Amino acid sequence: MSPESRLTIDLDAMAANYAAIQAEGGGVEIAPVVKADGYGLGVGPVARRLWALGARRFFVARASEGAALRRELGARDATLYVLDGALAGQEELLRDFHLTPVLASAEQVARWDGIAGLHIDTGMNRVGVSPADAGALAHRRFEMVMSHLGSAEAADNARTTGQLTRFREVRPLFPHSPASLSASAGAFKGEAYRYDFVRPGISLYGGGPFETPDARIKAVATLDAPILQIRDLRPGDQVGYGKMFTADRPMRVAVAGAGYADGVLRTAHARGAAALDGVLCPFLAITMDMIVVDLAACPGARVGDRLELLGPNARLDDLSAAAGSVAHEILTGLSRRAERQYIGTVA
Repeated sequence: MSPESRLTIDLDAMAANYAAIQAEGGGVEIAPVVKADGYGLGVGPVARRLWALGARRFFVARASEGAALRRELGARDATLYVLDGALAGQEELLRDFHLTPVLASAEQVARWDGIAGLHIDTGMNRVGVSPADAGALAHRRFEMVMSHLGSAEAADNARTTGQLTRFREVRPLFPHSPASLSASAGAFKGEAYRYDFVRPGISLYGGGPFETPDARIKAVATLDAPILQIRDLRPGDQVGYGKMFTADRPMRVAVAGAGYADGVLRTAHARGAAALDGVLCPFLAITMDMIVVDLAACPGARVGDRLELLGPNARLDDLSAAAGSVAHEILTGLSRRAERQYIGTVA
């Protein structure tokens, strides 16, 4: 029995998600977001497989991430966008690694004299040039123009449709620049939101576009851990620290060798579940190194069996909902403690 937790990253499943997003958009160009080390799954293997699938534009957040990505892709002629833009003091780094900053303020536009994209703030209220100020920049040729939807995962609402309207109004100012409005959720919202290319992140890596499991999207990351011990509880027995769980009946439980130090958020203890042979076993307690689950539905469990804490049966969106979080946080929080293995072709 290996005592270690294990993270398996299925690049073939990621490729299937890439194809599903592209099919949803009628063949729309896919420009993957690979920031935060490929959403925690390893930017090198992830980006190289995405290149093999046809991706030629990639998005990162930091210039340092862009430099790391350029090293991983080597001589491949990819356009690497940096969403932070051209921050003062990073000009040399951007140029040395042939990175394309997505300029997000008039100050950045005035200071940066190289190839760049432009971020227009249509209502996210984080970074970006306001629609009112965009007209003053219409004389400049940008490599692309983009905005970002703040509530695309929800059913059509005033915020999302308002952002679409504002982007439509600004788009004619830059007729020679490709345009992009949507990430994962927007890519599934219809043709009006897709423009020239979409920028999926979470749905490439297994998260449903609308923050619930989606049959079109396959699980990419599988985290499993061995059962270290099986115990019997009596009514009144407490599990874990404090009063995380108190048995109200005789119970048989398993203790698995993973915990929040492996990336399973502690807040999921009351609503989440692991899977054993496809059958869900509810969490009872989550501590740093161990998770206790109810074996009522899995009476045949044995020490050494591996519980799926995240994967095709313990779905990413279900775990994030149980934790009161989002799939992005779950993936980017996966620990390096788990042994990692990749399946599928790495180009």
